[in-house]
Amino acid sequence: MSQLRRAARSAIKLSAVAVIGAGVLLSGATGEAGAANPKYAGFVIDANNGKVLYQDRADEYRYPASLTKMMTLYLTFEALKSGKIHKGDKMPVSAYASGRPPSKLGLRPGTTITVEEAIYSLVTKSANDAAVVLAEYLAGSEAQFARRMTDKAHRLGMTRTEFRNANGLPNPDQHTTARDMATLGIALREHFPEYYDYFSTRSFNFRGRRIGNHNRVLNRYNGVDGIKTGYINASGFNLVTSVKTDGKSVVAAVFGGTSGRSRDDHMVDLLKRYMPKASRRDTGPLIAAKPNPNVQVASAEPDLPKRGPIPDFRPATGGISINDRIAMAYGSDAGNEIAARMPLPTSRPLVGRDAIRAALVDDRPALSNAAAAILPLARPAAARAVKRPSEPLMRQASVDGAATGSIDRETAAEVVQPSKPSSPWVVQIAATESASQAMSMLSKAKAAVGSPLAQAEPFTESISTGGSTLYRARFAGFGSKDQAWKACAALKNRSYNCYAVPN
Repeated sequence: MSQLRRAARSAIKLSAVAVIGAGVLLSGATGEAGAANPKYAGFVIDANNGKVLYQDRADEYRYPASLTKMMTLYLTFEALKSGKIHKGDKMPVSAYASGRPPSKLGLRPGTTITVEEAIYSLVTKSANDAAVVLAEYLAGSEAQFARRMTDKAHRLGMTRTEFRNANGLPNPDQHTTARDMATLGIALREHFPEYYDYFSTRSFNFRGRRIGNHNRVLNRYNGVDGIKTGYINASGFNLVTSVKTDGKSVVAAVFGGTSGRSRDDHMVDLLKRYMPKASRRDTGPLIAAKPNPNVQVASAEPDLPKRGPIPDFRPATGGISINDRIAMAYGSDAGNEIAARMPLPTSRPLVGRDAIRAALVDDRPALSNAAAAILPLARPAAARAVKRPSEPLMRQASVDGAATGSIDRETAAEVVQPSKPSSPWVVQIAATESASQAMSMLSKAKAAVGSPLAQAEPFTESISTGGSTLYRARFAGFGSKDQAWKACAALKNRSYNCYAVPN
């Protein structure tokens, strides 16, 4: 009898330990223990009628990690639907894209990948290199693409979301909320039903390699049809999940899991709890397909979780920092020369290479708030009143990576602006306030790159924006998009920012 009692007590103790262990795992992953996990946020919405079924810190700022790729894919699907790109298009791989940290396909610079291969790799392996290839193909640079991502997010109603890259690699200025990511999940389903099936891909074959899907919930709950997982140290394990079954439709978002398994367990638990409460009555689309011009963007500073170091993955080629890239291209004292001759804010003067970043403004369809704030720094003192941009805008300017270059004041007066040449495609490396500066940059870029630009014709093109005139620094002489992209790849290998555009 005593042996039976001892065995029973042992069994009770083991059960208690198991329950406690499960409770710790659950509370750590879900935040049900209140402040125990400051990274946690959760949100469940009925996608048939928009009713919120569950929310916990759903509007607090969180790091999106690889959930970012949902927006990269949204813009990709949009371009496919409009006919701007095609699934079979071969996209060139730049040295910058190739150098992104894992998870990645391991693409080599100078090779190509098709649009559809990139889509599959984002959905399954969450490939960071392929995400940047898509960004550069669609917008010319990752920084320009990130601006488009943010603009699209705000137009979809994701007012508390800001993107700084195409893949979700750590960036302190990139943030979102659980509600915003659920909104994006619904938008993907509603706006691109012809492409949404990509998210349910269990695996795909990439040139002889079988690549499985990171999203394990696809196999754990009936009716799950996607969408995306994500993880960086600062965010914890994130997941957005879509379910359609028995006439019901739900989208859920979970942030801050302590492990992939605990995150998945919590997501399945949420689905089990709230799917029975979902309605079978579909009231129509929830996310407007057309932009909302009246959307108000949240302006408050993000209050993101403090736990978890945020690695600094600055734009680089082959691991070289932007400072080193500028020094290699233009000499170590070029930034100091500009800084010495530029009128600067007194509260926090820019020095050295930071002055180059502020002075050289890259071209974009419409200047962002950050660019509008930074642009006056390159104007003569008599034509402007100095206004120091806010700290977040200064950080954005550094992350966005304005095109590199310097002012050659000894030869600037001898530079003549040529007329616009006839060329089907052109490659742009910068936009400056001086035509002579633009030509000087083009001359140095051509000399640095060598044979890939031997037949290229440098020219400048003026454009009026924000009350000022900028001069695009461009190369002509490319008969096709492939030629222009190859030239741009060669420029990027020499640490120049660039993008190819039809002329």
